[in-house]
Amino acid sequence: MIEHSVVYGDERIRFTVRTQARRVPHRIAIHVEPDGCVQVDAPPGASIEQVKAAVMKRARWVSGHVEAARLRRAQVVPREYVSGESLLYLGRRYCLKVRSGRDGEQGAFMHGPFIEVHAAGRDPETVRGVLEAWYRASARTVLGERLAALAAPMQWVRQLPPIRLQTMSRQWGSCSPSGRITLNPALVKAPRECVDYVLMHELVHLRHHDHSKRFYQALGRAMPNWQCAKSRLDDLADQLLDRPVQGRP
Repeated sequence: MIEHSVVYGDERIRFTVRTQARRVPHRIAIHVEPDGCVQVDAPPGASIEQVKAAVMKRARWVSGHVEAARLRRAQVVPREYVSGESLLYLGRRYCLKVRSGRDGEQGAFMHGPFIEVHAAGRDPETVRGVLEAWYRASARTVLGERLAALAAPMQWVRQLPPIRLQTMSRQWGSCSPSGRITLNPALVKAPRECVDYVLMHELVHLRHHDHSKRFYQALGRAMPNWQCAKSRLDDLADQLLDRPVQGRP
């Protein structure tokens, strides 16, 4: 996507535009992602001048959220994947313990307050690969079971939608027009209420495939505390996604 920008005081606000075919005409939505990137959703036919005017109208709000994201990221310590580091799983903290695998043995498992990694090599990339495989396998089970539980009482979900896991640097999930739900396996590190928020968000998209007023009304009825869960997830995003910190390798 092409990056655009507007000038707000001494600051330049950069953003990308995503055209949504089902968006209500003349309705432009602005989102500040947890990593500080600004995404604008616009209806077909909206000119870049109209989009820039919408961003300028909310420039103070956008600037504040971008700065909050920058401050959160500045506090994140780069992970080294060595014994003693803290890991998250369903919102709880565990201590990483790295051991040399025997006869090429590789894998990870939970043991009390530890997540143990057995790997042929103890270099960071090998340990990270083993951990990511373990998180992905856990996510497939945990997220699948939770999605089924949340979908059960929803009258518009007549059949459990197919899901796939995809590592993403900015998104927790998405719902395709055909009804397939894609989830970030890193979501399994988040607290349960945050997991439920993402899953509920995508399930509501099966009924309203946009971010219209009707979508948020339906989300509010299904999960009244969704805003608190989203805020908590945003605050944890950089820790959960293991994104590189700006200015560091």
